[in-house]
Amino acid sequence: MLSPSLSPSKMSNKPRLRSLHSRELLVDIPSNSNSNSNSINQRGKPLRRWHLAFAVIYSTRAFLSLVKGIVSTTAHTVLDISPTCVEYRTLDGQYFQFNIDPSSLTKMVNEKNFAILSQLGGVPGIVRNLETDLDNGIRGVADDLNRRREVFGSNTYHWPPPKGFLYFLLETFKDATIIILIVCAILSLGFGIKENGIKEGWYEGSSILFAVLLVVVVSAVTNFRQSSQFDKFSKASKDILIDVIRNGRPHHISVFEIVVGDVVILKIGDQIPADGLFLNGHSLEVDESSMTGESGHIEVDASNPFLFSGAKIANGYARMVVTSVGMNTVWGQMMSSISNDSKEQTPLQSRLNKLTSSIGKVGLVVAFLVLLVLLIRYFTGNTYDDLGNQEWIGKKTKFDDIMSAMVRIIATAVTIVVVAIPEGLPLAVTLTLAYSMKRMMADQAMVRKLSACETMGSATTICTDKTGTLTTNQMTVTTFWLGQDIVTSNPGDILAPDIIELLHQAQLNTNGSVFHATEGSPEFTGSPTEKAILLWAIEKLYMNFETLNQNYDIIHVETFNSVKKRSGVLVRSKSHNSFHVHWKGAAEIILGMCSSYYDRFGIIKALDDDELNKIKQIIEQKAAQALRCIAFAHREIAISESDHIDDGKSHVKLNEDGLIFLGVVGLKDPCRPGVKEAVDMCRKAGVKIKMITGDNLFTAKAIAMECGIIESDQSTNINHQIVEGKEFRSYNEDERMKRVDEILVMARSSPLDKLLMVKCLKKKGHVVAVTGDGTNDAPALKEADVGLSMGIQGTEVAKESSDIVIMDDKFNSVVTVLKWGRCVYNSIQKFIQFQLTVNVAALVINLVAACSAGKVPLTAVQLLWVNLIMDTLGALALATERPTNELMEKPPVGRTEPLVTNIMWRNLIFQAIYQISILLIIQFKGRAIFKNGKEEYLSRDTQEPAVSLDCGDNCCSSSGNG
Repeated sequence: MLSPSLSPSKMSNKPRLRSLHSRELLVDIPSNSNSNSNSINQRGKPLRRWHLAFAVIYSTRAFLSLVKGIVSTTAHTVLDISPTCVEYRTLDGQYFQFNIDPSSLTKMVNEKNFAILSQLGGVPGIVRNLETDLDNGIRGVADDLNRRREVFGSNTYHWPPPKGFLYFLLETFKDATIIILIVCAILSLGFGIKENGIKEGWYEGSSILFAVLLVVVVSAVTNFRQSSQFDKFSKASKDILIDVIRNGRPHHISVFEIVVGDVVILKIGDQIPADGLFLNGHSLEVDESSMTGESGHIEVDASNPFLFSGAKIANGYARMVVTSVGMNTVWGQMMSSISNDSKEQTPLQSRLNKLTSSIGKVGLVVAFLVLLVLLIRYFTGNTYDDLGNQEWIGKKTKFDDIMSAMVRIIATAVTIVVVAIPEGLPLAVTLTLAYSMKRMMADQAMVRKLSACETMGSATTICTDKTGTLTTNQMTVTTFWLGQDIVTSNPGDILAPDIIELLHQAQLNTNGSVFHATEGSPEFTGSPTEKAILLWAIEKLYMNFETLNQNYDIIHVETFNSVKKRSGVLVRSKSHNSFHVHWKGAAEIILGMCSSYYDRFGIIKALDDDELNKIKQIIEQKAAQALRCIAFAHREIAISESDHIDDGKSHVKLNEDGLIFLGVVGLKDPCRPGVKEAVDMCRKAGVKIKMITGDNLFTAKAIAMECGIIESDQSTNINHQIVEGKEFRSYNEDERMKRVDEILVMARSSPLDKLLMVKCLKKKGHVVAVTGDGTNDAPALKEADVGLSMGIQGTEVAKESSDIVIMDDKFNSVVTVLKWGRCVYNSIQKFIQFQLTVNVAALVINLVAACSAGKVPLTAVQLLWVNLIMDTLGALALATERPTNELMEKPPVGRTEPLVTNIMWRNLIFQAIYQISILLIIQFKGRAIFKNGKEEYLSRDTQEPAVSLDCGDNCCSSSGNG
């Protein structure tokens, strides 16, 4: 029935119906002007049309709803790149959401997909949907962090589970010697029970099995503990600290605490902690070789904003917003499939394997001779049982007796092989290194590679950095001078306003930052040098860093690197629309770029040769006082608006000449306490210390003399001991190889100079250890025999390139590592001498006794227990020795010293002769000496054997006298 509101008379005034989809459907309805003569059928025609239209409308709606339902059920198989509301509910029933899909963010960065980036609103749209502020970061409160982890995941990886104890136990059973011993033990057990009954026959076979099992368990436990320690150290090395901005403040947090939406500060040497997008920065170049395999650096900016987790910052600095963390990153997916199982052999272990292989070959020869002699004696009837009966009586000998004898003879030969091979050596190395690694961790040294422990003990030269290793790396500005005038009071009180404004502008040339808290002192980020200069500018020049950033725009930046020794910035004043180039860097380099200078009244004066020499003298004087001199210079330039900006990039090369010299600050970095004593200890140990630094010649010389690297009473030879990097680089190969030993200090060095020094030292046969903390040190750290990076100030690139991480950044800890290395090497040499002496004595006594008496004095069980005791107790006793100062009084081992020295061979031979002599006397005359009343058995075995007479059923035996 039709509703009254839809009566035909009313519908006639509404010729159109509008569907719920805003689609217009035209319905033809006759006009009321038609005569009443129309039939009922004619009046019903509009109604039928209306019903048809109504049915079509709702059918269309039903069809569209069905299609939408199908699409929605299959939408999870296709990545939705449109902004989506991702909603989650907390335990208390409250809802929270982000207007973005995590999977779209992951795909966008992994594929560097600009289409998805555009559809998500670009970087600003993503930042907005992640509820992040470009300047202040996320809120950083607990609720906000928890909901981000719930929605996007945590920045942790699913590593393969560590190998359990059962795995190492089964691996130990795969040893061929163990398998042979088990077979022999089983045979001995079976024949022993059959021959002597179960009450007495199980002794020997069960004893062998128990000894083998004990050896297997000890080895498995040791390997399992070593694997657990590697896992622990691996986790510690991955827990790096990252700078982020939260709630407007810089925070130093663990990489595992980073969440999606965090604003991360990146600088040279950092490893990118998660996938993200570039926000702002300058000259950012990224090394993605760990991800893509390509060695070239990739420039990242607004036009290419994608940043991969695991990549390294090669140049520049920037801020990034995190878009994916943990397993949602490409790095996470790669690393989760990589096993941490390291089966690399250390150099010492390789030498030990060669030694054991040689001894094993000797053992095989001896075992074969023993086997041959025992078989000949047995089948010729020259062997007797404990009752004096002849064992071999031809065809009358029972098969079981023959098999028992064969098993006994073979087991004896196999046991000789086992004793000959010094199995305790690998176990001793493992125990010693594992114990040393644990103790070195307590001594502020984290070992990343086992080989570093033993190689460090052979080191003959240590090439060390200055800043942070020999010094505290706590920079403070102690001196400032403008032109030729040293400013003793606050510069902000006496300098001209124009000079102060230019010095304020110069502070924009930094990769550090300042956070002004409502209470307390300002908080600084950046390198120690940057933080010291910023603190000086705030306290002495009354600079407000926030106001400075508001008044100026940074147009272009050339970041500092160890080759140029300087950094530059192009800034624009918003109030005056003027442009200034500012340079900052090593004082003598910046001074060489200037043609004029300011005096304290703001007057520009020409920088002629006389003035230049006077300023150089001041720089040299301050550098000789161990001050690091950093200079400022500037130049105002004219640039049209269209010239200097194009898509956010500057195409103007910063002026490097014709600058105006602004001034110099002198920074003091005092030497660490105890460095001089540590250097003296290394010198007494025969290890040379070479300081390689980027500071100028005078500063390097002053620090070297203060630390004791250069003796003050050797003033006549100091010039031969100090060299600049460019001079060392300019030498020809012969001259370089001639001078490399006597050079103790290299100033103004580049990364390639340091690398060249290491290569030359290794070529001359030195075992070289290198300490470093920066990205520029990575090539030398990799090239060195042992690389030691700094755990506090060191960059992630430096740590990854090193073998040992010094956790407290102190040179004293480097000396401690040297002690431990010598202790490890010395302990292993002691064990070699100890075990080889016993092995040689056991082999000789068994060979002589087998050839003369037909029996070996040491049974398989006895020899196994002797070997077992040597493997465990001996190794444990030597492994737990701590290093002593006496170790530092010996010369270094070096690269060519043999593992078994001449002194060791002398001790080994004389001790073995002594042991063999005593054992042979006891073997042949022991019963007579100790008068145990059984001389007749000895005579049967060694002189005239007893004769066994076969009397059929009535068997008897008599002596040779009848």
